[in-house]
Amino acid sequence: MDAYIEFRNVVKKFDDFVALDHVSLQIPKGAFVTLLGPSGCGKTTLMRQLAGFSEPEEGDVLVDGKRMNGLPPFKRNTPLVFQEYALFPHMTVYENISYGLKLKKAPKEEKDRKVAEMLEMFNLQGLDGRFPKQLSGGQQQRVAFARALVMGQEILLLDEPLSNLDAKLRVEVRTELRQIQQKFTRYVTHDQDEALSMSDIIAVMRRGRIEQIGSPWEIYFRPATRFVADFVGTVNFLEGTAHREADGSLSVDHRGMRLRVDEDTDLQGGEPVTLVVRPEGISLMGLEETVPEGTALRGTIENYSFLGRMIRYWVRVGEEVFVIDDANVDLTGARTGDVQLRLDTRKLHVLKGGGADAAG
Repeated sequence: MDAYIEFRNVVKKFDDFVALDHVSLQIPKGAFVTLLGPSGCGKTTLMRQLAGFSEPEEGDVLVDGKRMNGLPPFKRNTPLVFQEYALFPHMTVYENISYGLKLKKAPKEEKDRKVAEMLEMFNLQGLDGRFPKQLSGGQQQRVAFARALVMGQEILLLDEPLSNLDAKLRVEVRTELRQIQQKFTRYVTHDQDEALSMSDIIAVMRRGRIEQIGSPWEIYFRPATRFVADFVGTVNFLEGTAHREADGSLSVDHRGMRLRVDEDTDLQGGEPVTLVVRPEGISLMGLEETVPEGTALRGTIENYSFLGRMIRYWVRVGEEVFVIDDANVDLTGARTGDVQLRLDTRKLHVLKGGGADAAG
């Protein structure tokens, strides 16, 4: 992978607090990359190193092979859009978008042409004469994006830019961002749903370090650590012991139940492991239905929540409660009583170790 943006062993400290602990990350050109993690994990701090608002104590930041350390923000061409739109209230949409071109003293023809391109790209046609207070929240956010990109930058940094929008509008705007993504390299940090739906690459951060880098599918279905599995989406954890069957296949002994796993791994028999089971990787079945050995558990439905496109169930199996998402919604209502939980062995993921120490 040819890196367009690269962080090399970046360290950033605030007094005794280590905000970035030898972070290395490579980003190819044209990729939509998301930084994901809890508050205080270093996401915004890492972006500020690239934008030039902060400098690392150690390590290098490179763009297209050029070292950025020490360059002021206005020489980096890496605009950063925050949660707050920060539009000039006394300026029209046209004036807000063209502000950078005005400082550059670009000819009026160039300003008109580039602003028109941005208006079309972000579905803002006909709004160029309006002031920010006359726009909806989604329109204001689009103006902020347009103003950041009108100078022709190939990098756009977004720090939770959709968090102030309502749920429906957030989906609409992130879909539009994804549609124009191929034209820019983006470096993003926001919530999990946006990360999974928009990203080519996700980097999950924790305590100033990167826990895992991968595609949305890898992060969700093949998390490298228990933290990543637990942070990204809902998950069921089953602790047990790995077993190699006579035919060489892998199974996990969980509380006396032998569960088959299809995942290819170098685990040997007797090792403590943790199974990662996503809610959609479990199907609810009646007690009378036949299922392959080693793929089902028996439990009792304790609660459910109807979500329209699916029903989320909480099912007790012994001392544990499983979360299951059933997309096969019956018009007659939710299931009740005793059921079988059939595990999709293709979607089971094994982490070495048990409990909080489980890692892949």
